Amino acid sequence: MATAKGKLLQEFNEAFIRGNREIVLNSVTDDIKWNMVGEDEISGIDAFERAFQEMPREGKIELTIKTIITHGITAAVEGTIHTTNDLEEKKVYAFCETYRFNKFKDGRIKEITTYIIEVKS
Repeated sequence: MATAKGKLLQEFNEAFIRGNREIVLNSVTDDIKWNMVGEDEISGIDAFERAFQEMPREGKIELTIKTIITHGITAAVEGTIHTTNDLEEKKVYAFCETYRFNKFKDGRIKEITTYIIEVKS
């Protein structure tokens, strides 16, 4: 059975891929920190929203979540993203994200660290 945090993370990741601003922004704290490994850290809700809005979402995007692990105020999500652009070019990305919540029960996401690489399809 999925935990409340597991359900939140499932919904958060699906909303992120679909571009659902309301769900994504309601899931994070105002002082959110997002570290996409290899990129500059994003700090604060305004910078996070700008980065979220700038994410490419053209073509077909499919998210597959393989694993969600939650423990206390921390969690991890592992999965793949399959993209197909308008020219039918396909790419596959494997990702793992770690999360830290602002509190144990009914918390919102305070920190995200994203590891993502393109893999052979």
